[in-house]
Amino acid sequence: MNNRLPPAWSKHLKLGPAPNLKKQPNLPQANILRGSPQSRAQSDDDLLKQAYQHGQEKKLDEAQDLCFRVLAHTPNHPLALYILATIYLGYDDEKALRYFARAVGEEPNNPYYHLSLAETYLKLSEFSPAIKHMEHALKLQPDLVEALCALGRAYNEFDQPEMALPLFEKALKLNRDHPKVRVGLAGALTSLGRMDDAAVHLREAIERRVSLPVAYNDLVQTKKFTEEPAELQPILDELRNPSLDSSGAEKLHYAAGKVLNDLKRYEEAFHHFRKAKQASGYTFDIDFYRRWVDSMIETFTPEMLAARAEYGNPSEVPVFVVGMPRSGTTLTEQICASHPDVHGAGELSKLRRVANALELRTSSAEDLGQSVMSITRDLSTMLAQEHLSYLKERAPTALRIVDKMPHNFQLIGLIGLLFPNARVIHCRRDAIDNCVSCFVLKFSEAHGYNCDLKTLGLYYREYDRLMQHWNKVFPGLIFENRYETLVEDQEAQSRRLIEYLGLPWDDVCLRFFDRDSSVNTPSRWQVRQPIYKSSVKRWKNYESEIQPLIDALGDLADT
Repeated sequence: MNNRLPPAWSKHLKLGPAPNLKKQPNLPQANILRGSPQSRAQSDDDLLKQAYQHGQEKKLDEAQDLCFRVLAHTPNHPLALYILATIYLGYDDEKALRYFARAVGEEPNNPYYHLSLAETYLKLSEFSPAIKHMEHALKLQPDLVEALCALGRAYNEFDQPEMALPLFEKALKLNRDHPKVRVGLAGALTSLGRMDDAAVHLREAIERRVSLPVAYNDLVQTKKFTEEPAELQPILDELRNPSLDSSGAEKLHYAAGKVLNDLKRYEEAFHHFRKAKQASGYTFDIDFYRRWVDSMIETFTPEMLAARAEYGNPSEVPVFVVGMPRSGTTLTEQICASHPDVHGAGELSKLRRVANALELRTSSAEDLGQSVMSITRDLSTMLAQEHLSYLKERAPTALRIVDKMPHNFQLIGLIGLLFPNARVIHCRRDAIDNCVSCFVLKFSEAHGYNCDLKTLGLYYREYDRLMQHWNKVFPGLIFENRYETLVEDQEAQSRRLIEYLGLPWDDVCLRFFDRDSSVNTPSRWQVRQPIYKSSVKRWKNYESEIQPLIDALGDLADT
């Protein structure tokens, strides 16, 4: 079997049901353990071929078991380790990282193994090791287009899109029809604010029918339409293509909805947004999440936090911008990062990795309490120093470094244990506006609460309940940045933000949209414009379509 299996097939695995990660591997049959090394090697190859096939058929438990059977008698078989790692991607990224690392250790000259390890590091916002392994993959195979695109994406996410451009340009010369090349090049250009140049490459991708749904969806995000664009009808035509898969349908429905929303054809637009949600197939267990919020509230009490007042690191460098997605977090970060002493690091998964390592993602108050109680003063100091070093790697001289991962609102208790002097900016927006703005955008499966209007409204209630708790147990710590206040009086609210950061005012913060830095969120088009008020009370355009959301929000619909 060819051990240089490219990593692209792993995308098939991630779409299936999660494997039973706690299940013990099946013991191999006796006849597999017997025989010559040559016959065992043949058995390994046969089993891994079956594992590969099971993976493509999304039979993840079966694929996992076959890999374990190979590893039972060939403990460090590199391809078994590699395939097993792809199975865990999306379900246990830390475990996937370990298996990819073992595969690299066993076969260090395999560029695909380095590339998959690098892409997993990138997924976890560990940019330095990601870039190192991507560069090593290219050293082993300089014309590996997948590695060029991955390194370009890494530099783009590492706030260095100017370094990404030549990588994508080289990849384009090697393979102009590779599905990741033109879309990646357009993404780097978009991060730099070069929307028109990005649109040229996306149109070329469409003409060549390369990554068609992605290209259409990215293209319509490059501008706001005031008249019907030529792309709308082809998008609608593609949606009638019988060979279109659910992933492509999801992206095309979002593209159609975005254009129709721009054109103020709201009923048609919302029809496509609903269809996009249906195509995604995402679900969310709101009862499980409600129990988890209960556990956080029961665990992080004023008494528990007071007993740990000396924990962590006293640094004032970390700034966490939190809130629901689409609540103004990107705009807030851009205003703060315009200040010469502030670096905007984007959305980082570092804090979530720490929380996962500490097993804070449980539903049981007892289990969660035990996990939190296991954090000693020394451990909190070590974790905080490691986190601070991670931040400083991005901007060594910055006085403040902003992590704008919105869902860190769930982990403000952990922030308090690690960085008692950190700034936490909570972005809040009109509840209905906020939820509608979420609903009309494509989010990952991790945001399954955004799958239907009722679930979204119930999730928002849990977010609000948890934020009320954090404000009680951390009085005076959290700065609430109301979106409507910011757009109504930009200068006054911006001055309050900079004052909260403990920095002197700088007028450059009023022209955040002129910054040269990259932006890699759904808000990247908006934040390159001066502040506008058209998003306030936007939900009224959809009032007849969103009654399930309003009912689920209850009294919060008026906030």
